[in-house]
Amino acid sequence: MSGAYTATTRGIRVSVQAIHLEDQSKPEAGRWVWAYRVEIANLSTVTVQLLKRTWLITDAGGRTQRVHGEGVVGEQPVLEPGEAFTYTSGTPLSTPSGIMRGLYHMVATATGEPFDVVVPPFSLDSPDAPQQVN
Repeated sequence: MSGAYTATTRGIRVSVQAIHLEDQSKPEAGRWVWAYRVEIANLSTVTVQLLKRTWLITDAGGRTQRVHGEGVVGEQPVLEPGEAFTYTSGTPLSTPSGIMRGLYHMVATATGEPFDVVVPPFSLDSPDAPQQVN
């Protein structure tokens, strides 16, 4: 994923790209919307499963919302070594910019060992807002 925010934890690479959805945003009503595309690539030598996610979504006013739940987009993908899983989701904000970051709570399937994978901080920027994360 070119131009993406990327982080690797224990051989699991997470790449994220965010896109402002101008057609779904209503600035006059204090609503801005973004889609984000995530690729989770297993570069390790073990099979892993994503069980849960935790997001921290911070708007330009410094207000942070914590979102925690099962899997991603209704799935708990199992990734063999060399496999990748890609999905698209979205989030609204009440400000024209913000930052998202998070964790994927995973398990090594052979051993049952739980571990967390970092989702890199990524910027949510509308065209008229300064970029938050470089």
